[in-house]
Amino acid sequence: MADAKEIDGGVREGRRERKRRQTRERIESVALSLFLERGFDGTTIEDITEAADVSKRSFFDYFPSKEEVVFAWQDSFSDELADAIAAQPKDASIAEVIEGALTSALLAASSDPQHLAIAVLIRDTPALCARNQLKYAKLEEKLTEALYARSGGAEEERFRLRLLSAIVVSTLRIGGERWNEGLQEASLQDFAHHVFEELWTALSELGTLLRQRNPNR
Repeated sequence: MADAKEIDGGVREGRRERKRRQTRERIESVALSLFLERGFDGTTIEDITEAADVSKRSFFDYFPSKEEVVFAWQDSFSDELADAIAAQPKDASIAEVIEGALTSALLAASSDPQHLAIAVLIRDTPALCARNQLKYAKLEEKLTEALYARSGGAEEERFRLRLLSAIVVSTLRIGGERWNEGLQEASLQDFAHHVFEELWTALSELGTLLRQRNPNR
């Protein structure tokens, strides 16, 4: 049985971690608000630390740069997607799981005005645009692991799921670019459904073509 000192130590550690999380969240929240108010280039680290009431040293304990504040926030979408994958019905096909989870995560993101505003900020800030492409690599990795966790398959299955995830994330990127053009009249949900229909049709037709060319494979 743990003695009082061990229990108390565990409580203190929990409080310390909670305080660190709260500090990180405060820095992130303040920084994002300033970016939207003043622009990314118009906001300095000193502006952020003053508004968040932390030292520059504390800022760099949590974030190595201003850019990392934006992309730490952005990474939350990957976590939300992983949760959405896990929440899909157990008897759903892999296509239904992917489409349902991504549509759910996208709808949740689009309902948040700050999310949309920061997406525009990233798109319109050259310093953020190039770094923005890295999010797709992280999203691909997260999607692969979430699908693999559902599959309960062998290690060989991970490779196939990674290939599928790469295709799906590329579809998401291209669909997002088309959505941002603002030329479609459909709702985001209908647009996402149409994009996935195009994807599944293309994969099905490709599979049929390959079987016709290589009947023994």
